[in-house]
This record gives sequence, C-alpha cells and structure tokens, in this order.
Amino acid sequence: MLLSSVAERMYWMARYIERAENTARILLVHNNLMLDMPRRISIGWEPLVFIMGSANVFREHYSEASERNVVRYLVSDKNNPNCISCSLAMARENLRTTRAIVPRAAWETLNDLFEFTRENLAAGLSRRGRYTYMKRVIDGCQLLTGKLSGTMSHDLSYGFLRMGRNMERTDMTTRVIDVRATNLLPNQTDELKPFEDIQWKSVLDSLTAYQMYRRHVHVRVRGRQALRFLLQETEFPRSVQYCLTEIEQCLHRLPGNEASLRVLGRVLRMVQEVAIDRIVREGLDDFIDELQRVHGELHEQLTTTYFVLQGSAA
Repeated sequence: MLLSSVAERMYWMARYIERAENTARILLVHNNLMLDMPRRISIGWEPLVFIMGSANVFREHYSEASERNVVRYLVSDKNNPNCISCSLAMARENLRTTRAIVPRAAWETLNDLFEFTRENLAAGLSRRGRYTYMKRVIDGCQLLTGKLSGTMSHDLSYGFLRMGRNMERTDMTTRVIDVRATNLLPNQTDELKPFEDIQWKSVLDSLTAYQMYRRHVHVRVRGRQALRFLLQETEFPRSVQYCLTEIEQCLHRLPGNEASLRVLGRVLRMVQEVAIDRIVREGLDDFIDELQRVHGELHEQLTTTYFVLQGSAA
C-alpha cells in the first residue's frame, strides 16, 4: 500500500499546480474583459478576490481593491497562501520530497517554472508584462501536467495526483460560477445587458471552456446553456460532472473507499440531477453554496481516510 505521506504530497502537489494555473488564467481573462468593456461599465478587480475565497484576508492588508493591489495579492503576496508564487512554491516542495517516484523531467519543468516566476515577478505585476507572465505560468503548468500524465506510471501514486487535480478543478469551476455567473443570472441590469455575450464568454474563458462550448452547443453564448455545460457536460475535462467522475474512477481503485464514495455519490447526484432552469429561477447561489459545502466534505473524507499526517503537505 502507498505510504499516506506520499499519497498526501501527490494529492497536494497536483492541487497547487492546478491552483497556480487557474489563478493565472482568471487574471489574464479578467484583464482582457476590462479592455473589452466600455469605460462607463464598472466591473472592478474585487471579483477576483472573491473567486479565490480570500476577501477577508485581502481587506486586512489592502485598503482598496485596485488593479495594482489585486494583481499583487494574487500573484506574489505571501499573506495569500493561494497566490501564484506560494502555490508553485508548495507544489515544488511536495514534488521535491517525492522525487523518487516522479519522473525527473517533471521536477525540471516545475523547477524552471518556479525560477521564471521569481526572476520575472516585476514584469508579471506590470500591465506591459502581465500577458507574457501569465501565459508562461499557464503553459508551464499544462506542460507539467502533460509530462506527469505521459511519463509517470499510472499507479496509486498517480491516482492521488489525478484526484487532487480534479478536486481543484471542481473547486475552481464552482467558484467561477458562484462569483461570475450569479451576477449575470437572471436579473441583469439594463446597462449590462448589451454586454451579456462578452461577460459569459469571459466566464467560459476563465475555465478554458469557450471553444469546446461552441463545439458542443452550436449556438452563441447564452447563460443557461453555458451553466449547463460547466456543470453537466460529460466530455469536457473541467466541467464539474467530468471532474467528479474522474475522482470516482480513482477511488474505485483504492481500499477503504466506502465513506469517500458515499460523499462523492451525494455531490455527483446533485450535479447530475439538478434542473438548470429551476436553480436559475429560484436561486443559483443556494445551489452552488451547497455544492461547495459537500465538495468540502469530500476533501475532508479523503484526508481522514488516506492522509494520516493531516496538513503536513498542505
């Protein structure tokens, strides 16, 4: 049986890699959205802090949610353990302590990315260098994910890595929906209505979902169809249902999986059986809050069952 400490490190390494990629992408997409929207439409940068779930910590250290403050907080502020710099540092530490079971090419890729973000931090915080910096983070994380998938044995160690990746993707997809989509459905102001397509495209772009949405749905971006795609699409690797199904496949290979599968079954049924029109009409917030709560229960159950040294890798 795989050592619990190794399983935990693999799980958290994958989560941190995914977190860094996701954070870079929402910064990049929001930056583009700000350029696309007219100056008279005020969107601001604070929604990004809410997506990352750290508004209270942000307010303790910054007096206003300006572009400069939010970008610094999400990229390199050590008071924010979920920032890009901290996420990559934690991923690197977890990988360093499990190098014996991970291909060397993966370690080299992560190390190179970590060094790039440190050496080019000033550029990443500037408007001029932001696009190149974020794109490099996204591409580096995807390269690392691809190397792990293509060169690492798909044994129990890789199963925990795969679970971590999909737990983080589920979490980010629900966070983006919670903050972005709930402001668009269903009572949109007359001022924002002409820009609905742009806003919904940014929601999909935040999850690299726009092109696949158009391929599967074959219509212009509409709120209910986009929401259904992000929650229930069975073939898109960042939809909630797809990620949960991936976790289920991993769990079936593990011993002592009964409790975790029960919790997973609850959250999977929530997503599969939900009527999109109803939750849009009655309140998307309540559904997403409950979904995130049960998802948190799943993480706690995985921790309790498989990670004896709780919190050591996180």
